Amino acid sequence: MSGAYSELKELVSLRFQARDLAIFRQNHSRSLLAGSGYSPFKGRGVNFEEVRAYQPGDDIRSIDWRVTARRMKPHTKLFREERERPVLVLVDQSHSMFFGSQLNFKSVTAAETGALLAWATLQHSDRIGGLIFDEQSLSEIRPKRSKKTLMHLLNKLEHHNKSLSAESIPHQHQDNYLNKALRHARRVAHPGTNVFVISDFQQLDEESFRHLSRLSRHCELMAIQISDPLESELPRPGRYDITNGMHRKTIDTRSRDLRQKYRSQHHQFQTSLKDQLASLRVPLLELSTDQDTGSQLQACYGSRANPRRTV
Repeated sequence: MSGAYSELKELVSLRFQARDLAIFRQNHSRSLLAGSGYSPFKGRGVNFEEVRAYQPGDDIRSIDWRVTARRMKPHTKLFREERERPVLVLVDQSHSMFFGSQLNFKSVTAAETGALLAWATLQHSDRIGGLIFDEQSLSEIRPKRSKKTLMHLLNKLEHHNKSLSAESIPHQHQDNYLNKALRHARRVAHPGTNVFVISDFQQLDEESFRHLSRLSRHCELMAIQISDPLESELPRPGRYDITNGMHRKTIDTRSRDLRQKYRSQHHQFQTSLKDQLASLRVPLLELSTDQDTGSQLQACYGSRANPRRTV
């Protein structure tokens, strides 16, 4: 798939690429989408299994004080790790994403990423849901282990994606749509949910980080940034007419100072984003519009035939 818009049939066809992604691993994986088997996530499983005598190294928070008092010897509760974790994908389909200089628009790469994660989740028999948002609306799909739910999510992705156009750019001041989506995610994401935020993060501010911080306390959170090469480096020296659908302007990229200032501003934005996410222990995955989305995810996670080792 490539271009300015996503097609439902193309999002559906990504199920074949999703089969090759080693997002889910057995054993002691640290993949953010680990499903059945050993759980790599922080916190304790929710399913009580048994009580046994306390052993050195046991978590003191798991001590069963009633049994301890009755038997006059420390006993601890054992929990069986959760084998199913709901996955919630937050996909930005705002006009900030309606841009691309090479293979895809950012909105298309974001839609593909959400679809690939959704297929990989369902193929692993976990629950998939999503929040698809733009400046004016938000569509919620509650997590379920259902192909019907996944298809509903893909339909919403296509709907929001095809609603983007130069003519539909909001003319009035809008509330921060990223914060609106994050606030909603905090209300609907149950503890232990894997939350993927897919955006260019151009709307990120202090309130956004507060929401991310609170989400990360109870959920497994990952940020996936979609960017275009033209955002980090101006095109080759020359004069260019540019427009955002409402205004037209001519820029001259022959200025060395202008090119350096542009490059420096992008570097500062990226450094700030990485530092602040790192302070929350939220991983950041960077995807570019000039490369195939599935190939980029495979480069990060590896294929089932050759999974990438994690530490």
